[in-house]
Amino acid sequence: MLAIDHIVIAAKDPEQAARDFGKEYDIQITEGGRHANWGTYNYLAYFRNDCYIEWLGIFDETTAARSDNPLIHLLFRELAEGHEGAIQFALRTNQMDDAIQHLRKLDMPFTGPVRGSRQLPDGSLLEWRMLFPETNWEVLPFMIEWNKGKNTPQDPNLINDKTISLTTHLTDPGMLSSIYQLNVNDGIVRLDNAELTLSGELNVSVE
Repeated sequence: MLAIDHIVIAAKDPEQAARDFGKEYDIQITEGGRHANWGTYNYLAYFRNDCYIEWLGIFDETTAARSDNPLIHLLFRELAEGHEGAIQFALRTNQMDDAIQHLRKLDMPFTGPVRGSRQLPDGSLLEWRMLFPETNWEVLPFMIEWNKGKNTPQDPNLINDKTISLTTHLTDPGMLSSIYQLNVNDGIVRLDNAELTLSGELNVSVE
């Protein structure tokens, strides 16, 4: 069973965007870290249903422009065009190798697995892999697999006592079923930790 892992929000100033969101919804925000290989940095908000929101920005445009990571390509393009807001989301898996084999059987183009890492406050290294299914007509959610099962804060007090759910720009139940092996009933996908509602835009709800 896949789970919503996180929603990516493009922001020219991730700290300010995150703090504005935090004030609006009365949630705690925490600084994430820098991804030196991609020229990006983030702020985060964690929720009790094991997912989080990421406000992602660029501190080194040259590095970001040269990245081979599809998410960074998308972020760079959206910010260059003056667009801020939710641009992408990740589905968590602990069986990425199986997912890769499944996409190969479908003859589905993909990029990955793309490895990522950042240093945590205690000096340890958080590592992950990302898998990006690709089409010519829309941006698909990517899959992510963490080396520690999932990304949670070292201080449990940073986990907000609220949950998030998601509506998505994806409207093709057959595609979701085929690529991600998910069941869609009446426009709703029941994931391990939340519901995904097929809609006309990508948006996150906080409750």
